[in-house]
Amino acid sequence: MNERLLRMPKVELHLHLDGSVSLDLLEKWSGLSIDEVIKKSVSQNDSSLKNYLEHFNFINEYLQTKKGLELASFMLVRELEKENVVYAEIRFAPLFHTKKGLTPDEVIDSVLLGLSNSRVKTNLILCMMRGANRNDNKKVIELANKYLGHGVVAVDLAGDEENHPFKDEEYFFNICKIANIPVTIHAGEVNSRDIKDVVPYTKRIGHGIKIADNKELMNLVKNNKILLEVCPNSNLDTMNIDSYTNHPIRKLYDYGIKVCINTDNRTVSNISLTDEYICLVNLLGFTYNDLIDMNLNAIEYAFISEKEKEELRKIFQNKKA
Repeated sequence: MNERLLRMPKVELHLHLDGSVSLDLLEKWSGLSIDEVIKKSVSQNDSSLKNYLEHFNFINEYLQTKKGLELASFMLVRELEKENVVYAEIRFAPLFHTKKGLTPDEVIDSVLLGLSNSRVKTNLILCMMRGANRNDNKKVIELANKYLGHGVVAVDLAGDEENHPFKDEEYFFNICKIANIPVTIHAGEVNSRDIKDVVPYTKRIGHGIKIADNKELMNLVKNNKILLEVCPNSNLDTMNIDSYTNHPIRKLYDYGIKVCINTDNRTVSNISLTDEYICLVNLLGFTYNDLIDMNLNAIEYAFISEKEKEELRKIFQNKKA
């Protein structure tokens, strides 16, 4: 079964570039031993989302040049190729990579160049950050608007969910709505506080797993046909679930809520998409056909044209057992 899961075509919609930088690259760039690199960049079951996010501070130090961004992006899509990922939406916060003089446009162009050298179809999602300077988040929207249709497909809101409620950033999503910029929003990872507030703005929620504790919110998400971009092992790393076997994705899926499977951060969570699938099958009883359905969900909600979606759906034809 494991070999079959490796070979199956896959779609990934929730994948952070800076959380998925090759350990070999980080070892080379930092001059540290591989053990030291792992300690600084790979989660050891962090006690909170805030602690989990600390790993990115180390990684982002080495993503401040055109060459570094291009190479990190190229190495990421090479990993996607090995797993037969046929489409991926890769997200990152472009303003995090301007500390040594790069302009935001140079940052985005470098990442797009690295991603282009692959047979995997990819697009970028640009992240605003909870609690960031208002002008910075507005700049991200301006960049998304400029690059929309040219490698960028949407805007996201990421960061410390617990200490920075969505209401503080809602202003920006009204701007996106007026500008017709698609959005996905991290919410419901740590708690369910923001779910009702984000529903009017998006058809995709990053994580969203805390709705499983509230039937009203489950109905709200289901009735509004919102997709949850679920990242099971990441949720375990941030201690938002106490064990993999208690992950609520089984409950959400059985309830009829649309979900898709993602790694979130391949390096920080030390996980591949194939390994995510293996865990779902072995620990939560999902079937191969369930995984196909989740990939079809991802295609349905991807930020691409209907023509592109049809091309991807053809790849999955006749794949069910």
